[in-house]
Amino acid sequence: MAEANFDRGVPIRAISRGLSVLKTVNRIGPISMMEISRASEVPYPTACRIVQTLIHEGMIEREPARKRYRVTGLVQTLSTGYQAEDALVNIARDHLVELTEQVNWPISLATRVGTSMMVRDSTHGLTSLTFTNYYPGYTLPISECASGKAYIAHCGEAEREAIIEGWRVTDNDTSRVGLVMVGDNAVLNDIRAKGHAVHNRNTYTVDAGKTSSIAVPILRKGQGEVAGTLTLIYFASAMDNTEAARKYLNCLQEKARDIARELDAAEAA
Repeated sequence: MAEANFDRGVPIRAISRGLSVLKTVNRIGPISMMEISRASEVPYPTACRIVQTLIHEGMIEREPARKRYRVTGLVQTLSTGYQAEDALVNIARDHLVELTEQVNWPISLATRVGTSMMVRDSTHGLTSLTFTNYYPGYTLPISECASGKAYIAHCGEAEREAIIEGWRVTDNDTSRVGLVMVGDNAVLNDIRAKGHAVHNRNTYTVDAGKTSSIAVPILRKGQGEVAGTLTLIYFASAMDNTEAARKYLNCLQEKARDIARELDAAEAA
């Protein structure tokens, strides 16, 4: 009987809103209360109560000198039960550094977490051609970033359906964009045919609208799966997506193949 009633009242809006606020502060913070409300799509009075609750629980704190909020080290305890893709990160690191030295633009390695892509490693700190240093743990909506588009186009059917179901349950702007994107096969087929995805003027970044990106999947032949994505991030004012693909697609794909091959070899050893 309990299993039959499982879907009733799902999602629980209070929990969804609380998680949305926490993810917003983690992704953008330090951030003002008004910005928290706007970015998380939670009404201002509700966002205030949620922030006060998260402060009480020790997950976020207010900066002493100004009314801006940031996460505390306690949020790291939420990931203690999750095994990160250590092998992927370790194998990919040298390739990310080499590629950044070659093209100068920062490179990010990302994997899927729910309906988001999470940065596992990046080289933003190794180049001056960036506005912000993105650290591991930073997340972007699958539907609103090049890495997410490349991932969903190349992942297996069952995993794609899980992502789509996640969008159906979370009725927000990014989920609606995602559902439109997969409404027919045209967009995903185009990404598969080209072997890469692009996103113009990234919105869900610290410097919204100032960067664009091109991403390729890391396709594992041994496992028949997408291990993650490689993304090159560039100033939107420096070039358009077509020029970015012409200049950098081949080297991105080459590095993705190298990483996949080394990952398969490491697991076979």
